[in-house]
Amino acid sequence: MEQRHPLPPFTEETAKQKIQMAEDAWNSKDPERVSKAYTIDCEWRNRNQFIYGREEIVKFLNEKWNKELNYTLKKDYWAHTNNRIAVRFEYEYQNDAGQWFRAYGNENWEFDENGFMAKRFASINDIEITEADKIG
Repeated sequence: MEQRHPLPPFTEETAKQKIQMAEDAWNSKDPERVSKAYTIDCEWRNRNQFIYGREEIVKFLNEKWNKELNYTLKKDYWAHTNNRIAVRFEYEYQNDAGQWFRAYGNENWEFDENGFMAKRFASINDIEITEADKIG
């Protein structure tokens, strides 16, 4: 059976390691790479969308990064339990008209025993910003 370390139960250190791995993968803007962190049949809620499985993740992320240009993400540890991690994040992106946005949100993650994320629930809000307001 394939495993994705670190495995649950998480310590604060291993939870932060999982968060950094996720941040690095998302900042690669490679949907295939990102999808490999999830179970084949994972369940997502992303804003008002419900996504099931790796194939839908890849499709969703391709569409996302075709619209959200110059994407840069930062994830931060919030809390954890045995096989769950709570994350807060912010990211910036530009639309095709050149308008910059910053998105803020929270994610709740649940992992299987092999270290793959089985559930991801994300709440996200966007605000328009100017280029001078950019953090990244």
